[in-house]
Order: sequence, then structure tokens, then C-alpha cells
Amino acid sequence: MGLLGWALLFLVVALIAALFGFTGIAAGAVGIARVLFGIFLFIFLLLLILNLLGVGAPAPVPVTP
Repeated sequence: MGLLGWALLFLVVALIAALFGFTGIAAGAVGIARVLFGIFLFIFLLLLILNLLGVGAPAPVPVTP
């Protein structure tokens, strides 16, 4: 399960805990979900920018007939 999956899992845990009145657990789960989502978003944007700049892309192999 990736970072986004973990963030969604903690969000669901927070919603269920809030539904049953466990506000302390819900606040902790929301905090964890926010941190994980922030890490996911940062890594996604970093890799997107690097991909657009062509950093790390393999050199094209010349094709000989």
C-alpha cells in the first residue's frame, strides 16, 4: 500500500473514531493522514517536475537498420 493508501486509511479511521465519539483518536488519525498526504504530494510534485525537466531519463539508443 502506497503513501496515499495509508493516508486514506487513517482518514477513514479518523472518521469512524469521530463517529463513535473518540475525538482524541480521531484527531491523531487526522494528523497522521495529513502528514502522509503531504509527503505523498511532495514526492509526486518532485517526480513530476524532474520528469518534465528530463532529469534521470535514459539516453535514447540509436537504432541501426
